Amino acid sequence: MGAGHHITVACVVQRDGRFLFVEESIGGRLVLNQPSGHWEDGETLIEGAVRETLEETGWDVRPTALLGIYEYEPADLGYGFLRFAFIAEAVRHHPERALDNGIVGAVWLTPDELRAAADRHRSPMVQRAVDDLLAGRSLPLSAIAHLAD
Repeated sequence: MGAGHHITVACVVQRDGRFLFVEESIGGRLVLNQPSGHWEDGETLIEGAVRETLEETGWDVRPTALLGIYEYEPADLGYGFLRFAFIAEAVRHHPERALDNGIVGAVWLTPDELRAAADRHRSPMVQRAVDDLLAGRSLPLSAIAHLAD
């Protein structure tokens, strides 16, 4: 194990048989990922996933379930990722909204289109999350408890 794990949040959004992805430039390479990013202090995991999706795609979403918790440790980084992935519904698009730095744009892909672009997946979590959703995996949002004093 490396220097620990970064906690990230993501939304898996399906509409009309297509899934919402971001195309982002990483190291000069255009890759595909679910809208995702680091969980920030002061927000719940769900709030973080909603925020990241808006910042990266311009879409307001409504999480409906926890899809899963995914751990991935790339060999070349020295640290890993612990991703909380949520199933979410697309609510409203803001096409005029500027997207986060590095994000080229948002795209809607079918599962077959995603599989055909496997060489562009940012990590194995991208395909696994779609496969898990299609297999019917989910937990209620109430499985997450945010406790405070």
